[in-house]
Amino acid sequence: MSTVVDTRGLSCPQPVIMTLHEMKKINKGVIVIRVDTDTAKENVSRAAQAQGWQVADIQPEDEDYRITIRKES
Repeated sequence: MSTVVDTRGLSCPQPVIMTLHEMKKINKGVIVIRVDTDTAKENVSRAAQAQGWQVADIQPEDEDYRITIRKES
């Protein structure tokens, strides 16, 4: 089971802040982040990796992106 963080319609740095908040909340597992800009996609991916999370997948969906990150331990 994964947590979904929907940041579509928000400008940076809000998508990064919301993602960091969720990472701290669950500590490990899978998080799916929905973003709607290339900038948010890059910034969220970079922030996740900096926190020790793996970017498992980035999929375009219509005009948005679905970023899946995970941390095992």
